[in-house]
Amino acid sequence: MSLIRRDLFRGGAILAALQSIPGRLFGAPLRIGTDIYESIGVRPLINCKGTFTIISGSQTLPEVKAAMEAASRHYVHLDELMDAVGKRLAELTQAEWGMVSNGCAAALAHSAAACIAGADPEKMQRLPDTRGLKNEVISPSYSRNVYDHAIRGVGATFINVTTIEDYKRAFNDRTAMVMILAGSGDRGPLGLQVLAPIAKEHGVPVLVDAAAERLKIPNVHLGAGADLVAYSGGKCLRGPQSAGLLLGRKDLIKAAWLHSAPHHAFGRPMKAGKEEIMGMLAAVEAWVKRDHDREWKEWESWIDEISRSVTSVKGVTTAVMQPDSLSNNAPRLQIRWDGEALGVTGAEVEKALLDGNPRIILGGAGGSRRMGARGSSLTIMPYMMMPGDAKIAARRIHEVLSNPPKVEARKAAVPAVNVSGQWDVEIEYVLGKSRHTLVFEQKEAQLLGSHTGEFLGSDLRGSVDGNEVWFRSSHRYEGTRIGYEFLGKAGADSITGTVDLGEYGQAKFTAKRHNYGQPGGVVRPVKNA
Repeated sequence: MSLIRRDLFRGGAILAALQSIPGRLFGAPLRIGTDIYESIGVRPLINCKGTFTIISGSQTLPEVKAAMEAASRHYVHLDELMDAVGKRLAELTQAEWGMVSNGCAAALAHSAAACIAGADPEKMQRLPDTRGLKNEVISPSYSRNVYDHAIRGVGATFINVTTIEDYKRAFNDRTAMVMILAGSGDRGPLGLQVLAPIAKEHGVPVLVDAAAERLKIPNVHLGAGADLVAYSGGKCLRGPQSAGLLLGRKDLIKAAWLHSAPHHAFGRPMKAGKEEIMGMLAAVEAWVKRDHDREWKEWESWIDEISRSVTSVKGVTTAVMQPDSLSNNAPRLQIRWDGEALGVTGAEVEKALLDGNPRIILGGAGGSRRMGARGSSLTIMPYMMMPGDAKIAARRIHEVLSNPPKVEARKAAVPAVNVSGQWDVEIEYVLGKSRHTLVFEQKEAQLLGSHTGEFLGSDLRGSVDGNEVWFRSSHRYEGTRIGYEFLGKAGADSITGTVDLGEYGQAKFTAKRHNYGQPGGVVRPVKNA
């Protein structure tokens, strides 16, 4: 079908007209500037919490931004690039070799892959199928954490140990690696200095996960006997948020690089581009030049400014807490008050600051209407605050504490239902459903019992307020926990409501009494309700 000239003209005129009214049909255009996030409807945060991936880690240094922009303007062979970067990282950090990964979790995965399959292409292609390979990772129980999923994903099986005798017995011909989480625990009886020599006797490499730590030169973990140590590039180093740093034994890191993109192995999805690689190198170059004492004094001045402001509110006190490890290594300010006397809890102040303008996210809050308001508190972590943030935070926290938001305080209602017994539950997620079982023991308003999922289970604890039912449970799996917080309304034969899953969002749930319809299978009114 042919188009006549008039049709083309008409179409062009319509397109021009549409383009002349941005925001109506296509939405407002992205603005590249200080309001880049607001231009798409996202409100940025003032970070008084610290370096956490969920709130985008840190702000990259000017040197890092410049290096990434410059790197983007050329083509380069990535094997040649990483070889040169590895050598330069070794010079800067006094480690034997270095590598840039796609975040610290990727560095953990590449390390495990290298320890399991080495640089053997046949073994590399089989991962995460580790049948017939060394695939056991020994770890003290205190080191197990949510991030070791990156190691399990390669096909590794963790062997938890709690005593030095357990640790010695755990080594066998399937042992591929020892993993230790850096922190206060690694200085104890199962600390790195104790475990590393024993691992060396067995010829087993030791990996330290030091994601949020400050980089010490010479490296404290390698000096204590570790073979590999992994850092986040986008935390205290203030490099690219999607970069990580792996330092240590040259042969292991060379093998880890082969497991990483651009090579076709397990780590192929974990790509660090030339921009991240050079940005990470620039961050390490800057790290060795930064005035860390000056930065510490600046953090202290910021929390002092906030402290002076908030303590002008009657009943508010503060205390400075010093760090006990190299992770999120900065002084913190704790702000304390009696929530009942002041009329506002820590949780309510935290929410008001997060919902306000500008938005401020804190390092934690204590005290709530449900759990008790007297010991209310806020924690300020200056680690990732920017110049000028302290003044804004001081003003806003003072405003909220001196003029608390109106919160309807109500006394807990007498329980109107008794939910004791077994309940069959369906949880509906954003995608998919699952069936769980609840068993309640109700004594007046208090709930105790158990929550069993499709694979996991734990105790639960909660309360009944009128016909409102609230309870929590926490299910352990490998190195992490899955938390559930249920809030629902109990009717004649069911409880319906929502489940807060923390970082996994919210779900809906419906619970029905087991064998409903049988004698006694109803929601029973509480006596004297």
